[in-house]
Amino acid sequence: MDLTWNEFERTDMRVGTIIEVNDFPEARKPAFQLTIDFGSEIGIRKSSAQITKRYQKEDLVNRQIVAVVNFPKKQIGKFMSECLVLGAVGEEGDVILLAPDFRIPNGLRIG
Repeated sequence: MDLTWNEFERTDMRVGTIIEVNDFPEARKPAFQLTIDFGSEIGIRKSSAQITKRYQKEDLVNRQIVAVVNFPKKQIGKFMSECLVLGAVGEEGDVILLAPDFRIPNGLRIG
């Protein structure tokens, strides 16, 4: 089913910088808990991301990513996910993060 342009515009995708990464041993599938800075308008949000096949924790800190920031919060075990980090999903289920090519201000909207 196709989306209307108005429906697409309701999706608020923003650029943020990962400022903290923690293991998430309680997750059903291997995942990290991410803390992401989306700038002064959005602030700091947390997310769970199944990105352990391609990324190490130390490689993620200070990396910019793209995420949807206006989905409802989602309880994942004892962790509350506050945004959805976006990535391309490969055939093996590995996720490749979507990110800007250049360093840009946190909070910029994707359009």
